[in-house]
Amino acid sequence: MPYTFTISPDFNPQSLPAWYIFNTWLQKSLGEAIHLEWYNDFASQHQAIQADEIDLIYANPFDAAMLVREKGFQTIASPTGVSDEAMIVVSSESAIEEVESLTPGVRIASSDDPHVHLMCMMMLEPANLDKSNTQINLRDTYVLVGKDLLQGNADIGFFLEATFNDLSEMVRQKLRPIASSKIQLIRHVLMSGPGLVEKHAAICDLIANMSADDKGQDIIKGLGFSGWEMQDQESTEFMIDLMDTLASD
Repeated sequence: MPYTFTISPDFNPQSLPAWYIFNTWLQKSLGEAIHLEWYNDFASQHQAIQADEIDLIYANPFDAAMLVREKGFQTIASPTGVSDEAMIVVSSESAIEEVESLTPGVRIASSDDPHVHLMCMMMLEPANLDKSNTQINLRDTYVLVGKDLLQGNADIGFFLEATFNDLSEMVRQKLRPIASSKIQLIRHVLMSGPGLVEKHAAICDLIANMSADDKGQDIIKGLGFSGWEMQDQESTEFMIDLMDTLASD
């Protein structure tokens, strides 16, 4: 049976071919069969994780806590110089200029991306807004969040900054950010599960040396990264504790 690799559903779908290339490189380098399985939403991916069907994952920060503490996953690396920041966005035609001008009853379009939703709800605190006095509509994708804004079905939308920047220029011109997080310590993480415990060190070595040749550099560039930064378990635990702190505030 091949190992199974998956990617957090909040990644840019346009980068999927690059992830297939990365997976092919990893299979050949490791000498093991690895199947790349991708999910359209977090709910279906979480079901697979709970069923112990995932061996390797490029995980979002919120899921990292569950993967480490409940499923025994180990950290490998994060993209160099890339942090996960969230944005609150409005239609370019909206009269809303800042978070402080928002009022109770505001209509929010949000994806099911848990850490982005958490950070954006925190950014609403200056307006004294929370889940009790807002209308939150959860959407399966960021494209649908943007569609709600453009069609006037939502007043504000929550985005992962990287995903917003990956939207087409035509769509971005019709939207306008009014707030963004500046936490800088929250990141997606490449992680391996218990099924790969004997291969973990070998995978770490491969990732650490991936940029040593032109082919590896090309694959990394295709993923939209400048490189991989190795991340130890202690760094991941710190990020998890930070997420817990944010969630409890």
